Amino acid sequence: MSIDKSVLKKRIAVASQRTPADIVIKNGRIIDVFNLEVIEGDIAIADEYIAGIGQFEGKKVIDANNRYVCPSFIDGHVHIESSMVTPAEFAKAVLPHGVTTIITDPHEIANVAGKDGIQFMIDDSENLPMDIHVMLPSCVPATPFENNGAQLNAEDLTAFFDHKRVLGLAEVMDYPSVLNAENTMIDKLITTSKYSSLIDGHAAGLHAGALNVYASAGIGTDHEANTASEALDRLRRGMYVLIREGSAAKDLTSIVPLVNHKNSRRFLFCTDDKHLDDLLEEGSIDHNVRLSIKQGLDPLLAIQMASLNAAECYGLKNNGAIAPGYAANFLLLDDLASVSIHEVYKFGNLTAKDGKFVGETLPSIQPPSQLTNTVNVPNMREEDLNIPMDGKKAHIIGVSPNSLVTNKLVENVTVKDGAFIPSVEHDQLKLAVVERHSRTGNIGLGIIKGFGIKEGAIASTVAHDSHNLVVAGTNNPDMITAVHAIKNMQGGLAVVKDNEVIAALSLNVAGLISDKDSDEVNNLLHQLNESLLDIGCSQTFNPFLTLSFLTLPVIPELKLTDTGLFDVGTSTHIPVDFFRSNTEKNTE
Repeated sequence: MSIDKSVLKKRIAVASQRTPADIVIKNGRIIDVFNLEVIEGDIAIADEYIAGIGQFEGKKVIDANNRYVCPSFIDGHVHIESSMVTPAEFAKAVLPHGVTTIITDPHEIANVAGKDGIQFMIDDSENLPMDIHVMLPSCVPATPFENNGAQLNAEDLTAFFDHKRVLGLAEVMDYPSVLNAENTMIDKLITTSKYSSLIDGHAAGLHAGALNVYASAGIGTDHEANTASEALDRLRRGMYVLIREGSAAKDLTSIVPLVNHKNSRRFLFCTDDKHLDDLLEEGSIDHNVRLSIKQGLDPLLAIQMASLNAAECYGLKNNGAIAPGYAANFLLLDDLASVSIHEVYKFGNLTAKDGKFVGETLPSIQPPSQLTNTVNVPNMREEDLNIPMDGKKAHIIGVSPNSLVTNKLVENVTVKDGAFIPSVEHDQLKLAVVERHSRTGNIGLGIIKGFGIKEGAIASTVAHDSHNLVVAGTNNPDMITAVHAIKNMQGGLAVVKDNEVIAALSLNVAGLISDKDSDEVNNLLHQLNESLLDIGCSQTFNPFLTLSFLTLPVIPELKLTDTGLFDVGTSTHIPVDFFRSNTEKNTE
């Protein structure tokens, strides 16, 4: 980055001890992420950057009181929209957890509102005490097997590359388009190469040979490894592995045992998708670091992965370390093993203390009208949710707790008058995806197992990645009530029991984000979680987050879109009725 002449002269004067520093940190144990050791010395700060380590005097002194001085954390891949608050409110939530830099992909809002959605996220993340860098959405729409709210080609993305916080191209999840060198995807890769070398991958369920395709196309990272074996395949092809620990996908304990001093520099952390309540209570990247240490990883190595590795992966020079020339983004830790964060500093300014945001009121912008009227669902009848059945065997989506991967099941189901009847006893519930962008009238129908709902229904407009309206329930009337509640709120989450809405959260910005502050959203999320107990929903995973990924047809095995049940393995839609599926095969 460029530096003003007078600023550089001052920094050199402070480093050479000719001029007092603006700030000096004394009595701290400095975490050296280059050598993985703890050293001692004063830290001199001049104009928001570290000028030296040694013995210094300064205009202001921060007494670390023998605490660890640690570089602040970087989230290598996160969708702010999954927190359901604006970028400004997101910053307030994660800064107390030591995260001062994130790499975000606004493809959730882009799939609803295209360029307007991206621009809103960029505008709302200006002038915050957090560095919010953007990777531009590569897959809008995510796949050709469903309907979303926008389409972005290479030309649409070009103008955004001029923004100083735009780094590259975000997760390329349309592997078939890369494999087949389809022009729309190749154009995006080529366009990106003119501005950046940074392209993220999304290699969910792909074999080693497929990784060759990704890596040869210039895709350098992946956050979809679920096992150590998958992570190793990526390392061997020169990719960075982002170890994910979010609200739904929890891959860390499976992958961290692979990390050692020989390969650790190719690992970093991410949260990907994490709800606000989980961020506030469990943490962000600090949770990843803590969990890694509990799994036996060297604390200094975990901190290196959370800071320096992430900075180097994304070309964030002058970030990720406590050293001269680096930004004064640091934490004071009470304890190394528990990563107990006492204070958080961004550019030398205190932003959080003892788990609370202490900075100034953060600016937020008014979302444009095209982002607040995005739920266009026609009036629905109960019979619209009927699933015709000729036989008694059905393809069923099996939920895998705390995983984005589902199971492809075939089971006997209850049939009455030629239609599927949900069974609480067998945990076979009805699932519907209602197209909500263009009023097509499309309704994809399926059966889900593993939610454990005993009565009622839940619905949401957070439904990756096309973000249509998704609803799961034990009966048609409650499901219809939930759909209407979401429509009236213009997006959000709802829980219904006995034909009444017992809890709801309005997400009136693109059906993904609330315009309320983080405290109010958190309170409403807690009410939603309590209402899930009322309808008997499973407590072993986050039901709403799991529901939101049942519509993502790029992650195995079975998913549901507005155009029907989708088999990810064969990239084809299949009937819910197993008998019809076999009949179609025999006809062919």
